[in-house]
Amino acid sequence: MSKLPKELRTHIEKQGLLRAGERVGVAVSGGADSVALLRLLLELREPLGVVLSVVHFDHKLRGVASEKDERFVAGLAEKFGLTLHIGHGEVGKKAKKEKANLEDAARRARYAFFRRLTEGGLVNCVATAHTADDQAETVLAHILRGTGLAGLGGIHPATKDGIVRPLLAARRADLRKYLREKKQTWREDSTNRDTARQRARMRKKLLPLLEKEFNPKSVEHLGDLANAALEEEALVAAFCETFHVVHLVSKGNAVEISVHDLTRPLPLPMGTIANHALGKRLVREAFGRLSSKSGQLTLQHVEQVMELAE
Repeated sequence: MSKLPKELRTHIEKQGLLRAGERVGVAVSGGADSVALLRLLLELREPLGVVLSVVHFDHKLRGVASEKDERFVAGLAEKFGLTLHIGHGEVGKKAKKEKANLEDAARRARYAFFRRLTEGGLVNCVATAHTADDQAETVLAHILRGTGLAGLGGIHPATKDGIVRPLLAARRADLRKYLREKKQTWREDSTNRDTARQRARMRKKLLPLLEKEFNPKSVEHLGDLANAALEEEALVAAFCETFHVVHLVSKGNAVEISVHDLTRPLPLPMGTIANHALGKRLVREAFGRLSSKSGQLTLQHVEQVMELAE
C-alpha cells in the first residue's frame, strides 16, 4: 500500500468517518478527485471492512459531455464489480424556473439524490471527494461573502444525513499524481476552467497567488482554521441549545422570539458582547428552522435583524 492510501486510512479511522460493515456509496462524477476517491477506497475496503457501490448524478447541464461522464462512471463500476446508483435531474430548467443560482440548484439536487439513497437503505452513507483545496476555497468564499464562526468551519467532514468527506486533508495535486501512478484516466469538466465562476477564479488565480506570494502553506492553514472553527462551533452550539429551546417558539411556518429575548437572552445589560453574540445565534437558529436550504444567511443579514430588534 502506497503513502496516500495509508494516510487516508489513518485519517478515516482517526475521524471515525467509516465503520466496519457499512455500505458506502462513493459519489463519482468522473472527475479526477472522485475517481481517486473510488480507487483509494477500493484499496482500503478490506482493511476498513466496508462494502462499496458507485453513486452518480447527472445534472443534465453539459449535454453530450454529461452523457459521456455517465458512461465513463458506469464503466468504472462494471470494471470493479460494483453496484451503480444513477440519478438524473433537469437542474438548468429547475434553476431557471425558481430563479435560483445554478451551482446551488445543482448541489441541492445532487444531495437530495444522496439522501434518497441513505433514507431508502441502499447505502449507509455517501462519500464525496471534497479535498483540502475545496475546503480552502470554501473558507475564503465565506470570508469574502461575510461570515461568522460557523462559516469559517467550511465543509464538514461528516453530516447528520449520511454524507462523509474522507479527502478533506488531501491535495488535488496528490490525487492526480496517485491516478497517474495507477494509470487511471478521468474526465475533465470544462466548467471548472470557467473563470466567470467565483470558485474557478479562486482555484486558478487566488489560491495559487496566496501560495506563491504569501505562504506556501496557505491551503493547509485555511484547513486548520476550518477544523478549529468546527470544534469551537460544536462547543458553543451545545451551550446555546438550552437558549434555543427557551427563547424560540415554532408556530406553523413561523418562528417567534420576543425582542427582549433576542437583545437580552442573558441577564446582562443590552448591547454587551455576550448578549449580542447569543442573539445572533438565535437569529441563525430561527433561520435554520425555516430555511429550505436554498438561501444563504450572511453576517450582514444577521446584523440587520439585530439592529432592527434593538
